[in-house]
Amino acid sequence: MKKSIGIGLMGLGVVGSGVAGALLEKRDSLAAEVGCPLILRKVLVRDMSKSRPVALEDNVLTTDPKVLMSDPEIDIVVELMGGEHPALEYISQSLQAHRYVVTANKEVMAKHGEELLTTARDSGVAIMFEASVGGGIPLLMPLQQGLLANDISTIYAIINGTTNYILTSMSAEGTGFGEALRKAQELGYAEANAKNDVDGTDATYKLAILASIGFHASVRPQDIYTQGIDSLGEPDFRYAKELGYEIKLLAIGKQNEGSIEVRVHPVFIPVDSLLAKVGGVYNAVQIEGDLFGKLIFYGRGAGSLPTASAVLGDVVALGQVINAAMKGHIPSTQLMTKSIRPIAELETKYYLRLSIADRPGVLAQIAKILGDHDISIASVIQKEADNLTQTAEIVIMTHPAREMYMQQALSEIGNLPVVREICNLIRVEG
Repeated sequence: MKKSIGIGLMGLGVVGSGVAGALLEKRDSLAAEVGCPLILRKVLVRDMSKSRPVALEDNVLTTDPKVLMSDPEIDIVVELMGGEHPALEYISQSLQAHRYVVTANKEVMAKHGEELLTTARDSGVAIMFEASVGGGIPLLMPLQQGLLANDISTIYAIINGTTNYILTSMSAEGTGFGEALRKAQELGYAEANAKNDVDGTDATYKLAILASIGFHASVRPQDIYTQGIDSLGEPDFRYAKELGYEIKLLAIGKQNEGSIEVRVHPVFIPVDSLLAKVGGVYNAVQIEGDLFGKLIFYGRGAGSLPTASAVLGDVVALGQVINAAMKGHIPSTQLMTKSIRPIAELETKYYLRLSIADRPGVLAQIAKILGDHDISIASVIQKEADNLTQTAEIVIMTHPAREMYMQQALSEIGNLPVVREICNLIRVEG
C-alpha cells in the first residue's frame, strides 16, 4: 500500500484546470476511493505568469517538461495539452519510463493508439483515454469490459457537439450554414477556427478510436471516408422534413465477415429514430452487438467538467491498480488486422438534389443514366419552376445502390447540357 500517488499534469487549460481543481477540492473523497491521497506533484504550463482559475503552489508549476518527466514521485502522467506534437512524445516517454498515462487526446490516440498500447504493455503499465471520445460519456470502458463478450456489428455516433448544434439550428430555425456557425461561435459551442469540426476531422478521430476498440481492429483516420457539413443548404433540410428525415453528421462503423466499413458524413435518418432526436451540443452513440442487442449512450460530449469527470475516472482507476499493486488489471484491447472496405463498395439509398432546365424530357435523360448504372428511382419531387431563369429543382430518392455506380452516374449527369447544377448528394441510413 502506498502512502500517496503522485500526479503529473501536462496542460492547465479549460479541461486541465477542471482536473486540477477537482483533485484539490475532492481530495478526501478521491483518497477514499483509491486508498491513499492523489497528490498533484507537477503541472506543465507554457506561461508561469498567466492568471488561472485554480490556485496552485509555486513549486508545482513548471514550464520545463524535463522537470515533470524526471520527478521520481510521479506515478501517473495526465496529458491534456492537445495536438499531436509534442504530446505524442511526452506520452511515449512516460510509458517507457514505466509511468501510467491518462489522456484526452483524440488525435494522438486515433493516429498512434496501437503503438502506445503496445508500449504500455511492454512496459508493464497502462494508458487510459476515456475522455478522448464523448467527453464525460462512458464509452470505451464498457466496450473494453462489460460488452467484451459481444461481437459488435454496428456503431452509429453523433460525436461532435459543434456540428450537431449547427445542424439542429439549420433544421429547426431554417438558418443557413454560415449563420448557424456564427451563432455556435458566439455561444462558445464552436472555436473561432472550427475547421476540424465542420469538415468531419474531429468525428473521424473519435470514430477511429471507437471502431478500434469496438471491433478489436487497427483503424486509422486515413482508413475513414470523411465528408463535412458545409455543403448542406436550407433546401436539403426542407426536403428532408418533407420526406420524413432529419440530417445528422454520423460517424458510422460496421463489421461483417471480418471486414470493416468506416465513414463520417451527413446522412438522412428517419425522423422517428432515436438519433434523429439528439439535438444541440449533445452526443449519442448507438452500438449493436450479438448478445445485448442495441445500446445508446447519451450526454454532453464536451466541456470542462464532463471531460474532467472522464479523466478523473481514469486517474482513480489507475490509482486503485497502483495502490493494490494489481499490474495487468487494466484492460488493454488487442488490435487485429482486418480489411477496410472502400467507400466505393458501400450500398445505400441516396438523396439527390439537382437544378435542371425546365423543359420536357429532362427527367427521362437523368433516369436513363441512373438506370444504366443499375440505380433505381424510388421517388421524385419537383417544385414550381423559376420562370425568370427557366430552371427547376428536382429531388430524387433512390433505392439501395452501390456508391461506385452512383458516382459514375453523377459524373455523366453533370455533363448533360440540361443539368445546371448537382446541388447535393446525401446518403440515407435506416
